[in-house]
Amino acid sequence: MEHYIIDGNNFIGKINYLREIFTVNKQKAREELVILLNSYFNEKKGKVSLYFDGYENLPLGIVRGKIYYSKNKPADTLIRDEIDRSSCKRLIKLITSDLSLAEYGKVNSCKVIPCEEFYYTITKEFNEDEEEKKIRELPKQKDYWEKIFKGN
Repeated sequence: MEHYIIDGNNFIGKINYLREIFTVNKQKAREELVILLNSYFNEKKGKVSLYFDGYENLPLGIVRGKIYYSKNKPADTLIRDEIDRSSCKRLIKLITSDLSLAEYGKVNSCKVIPCEEFYYTITKEFNEDEEEKKIRELPKQKDYWEKIFKGN
């Protein structure tokens, strides 16, 4: 089973709208990231570990996994520890744009995906789902407009 390990603060820092929220409200940026990830992982198989630097504020939950707070350590340390504990490192997808952490993941046979690329993947899937939904609705709209214009 694939295991996604996500460097939360790094992800927030690489995505413009999350970074802007973070400068005003760190908790809100975390919440927005969790909402985004929950939407994506809701229909996926696999395990998720989301890491944030610092301490937990309001409790957040993520589907198919757990959120970890590093407290007084860097989150990168906890991520490295989880990679070290893994019995099958090839199944890990490490989501980070941090160069040293990415290198650590590669050395340990993890698939490393930059945050920006993973965000693109998530939003592309959402957009494709919306397009498919609109296409499915077209026949219903055609019937509606025919009734309006033909007066039936």
